[in-house]
Amino acid sequence: MDIAAGVNEQFANLSNYLVYSAMAVYTLAFLAHIAEWTFGSRSKVARSSAALPAGSGTSAPAVKVTKRGGGTAVLERPKVVTRGGDDRGIEDGKGAAGGDEQGELYGRIAISLTVLAFALHFGAVVFRGLSVDRAPWGNMYEFSVTLGLVAVAAYLVLLALGRSVRWIGLFLVTAVLLDLGLAVSVLYTSSDQLVPALHSYWLWIHVSCAIICGAIFHLGAVATILYLFRDRYEVALAAGRANGRFASVWARLPAAATLDKFAYRINAAVFPLWTFTIMAGSIWAESAWGRYWGWDPTETWSFITWVAYACYLHARATAGWKGRKAAYLALIGFACFLFNYYGVNVFIVGKHSYAGV
Repeated sequence: MDIAAGVNEQFANLSNYLVYSAMAVYTLAFLAHIAEWTFGSRSKVARSSAALPAGSGTSAPAVKVTKRGGGTAVLERPKVVTRGGDDRGIEDGKGAAGGDEQGELYGRIAISLTVLAFALHFGAVVFRGLSVDRAPWGNMYEFSVTLGLVAVAAYLVLLALGRSVRWIGLFLVTAVLLDLGLAVSVLYTSSDQLVPALHSYWLWIHVSCAIICGAIFHLGAVATILYLFRDRYEVALAAGRANGRFASVWARLPAAATLDKFAYRINAAVFPLWTFTIMAGSIWAESAWGRYWGWDPTETWSFITWVAYACYLHARATAGWKGRKAAYLALIGFACFLFNYYGVNVFIVGKHSYAGV
């Protein structure tokens, strides 16, 4: 065992190997999810095409036969139910597999691979912490790796609770792969001890809360982006022109109203924790720097992020915004979070800069 300057190099190297192994398995999960969506789409297209009239580019709407006086048969087109606002009376899609057995099989394989990748990912974070005997989120690399872990953990917990969230699997795995790829290629720093100011129990409290908030905000942002695509699809569907290149994909997502509610509940649930995160950071700042608030760039953008999400939640609760306007506010809040993390830490020098890249 090679231990130098308080660093267990064997554990540090093992953590790196586990990160790359997790990325490899996440890639396999990504490919399995692609197969899930592909085979589900093919089965849906095959079922639709049988109902197409010759030369038509879209599926013909179903008709029903009714009889009026005199026994005359009349074919009636069903009416499109539009209830106004965000609720158009459109049912949720059938999911990534689209009811196809082969697609369903690939979906289950994707989840199994995601669980395996999560286990490797968890081991990487644990051994990173053991290598220096501290919380494994003392710099941007460690923060990014742990944030991806928590995002996957939240997804798997929702699945375990029986929530119908498998539709987010492909997009979440993609985001986590990008997060880990950026972490190992740009943000990587060798395992090392921290400066004295960061040796505090507040590292466990303040930063861990920030990681949890970032991971949940991530899920909310993915759901919000998917909502915008699904909402556009539903508008086109109501107008009779929902036959774009990715129409079969958007058709299998939950209804726009469902996605909107999911994103809102996710963001609303984590907002109090984000508030506590800022408060905990202020208390730690007083202990480390002798003042609670100094408008440091990280502090400032944390507050801006808080204001953006507060506006989003307030608009939803009072103004009744449940559509695209609210979605744009939520994405502005998430963009502020990302800028605070990447933009401020990389390009702006402040008191938080000594945490290192």
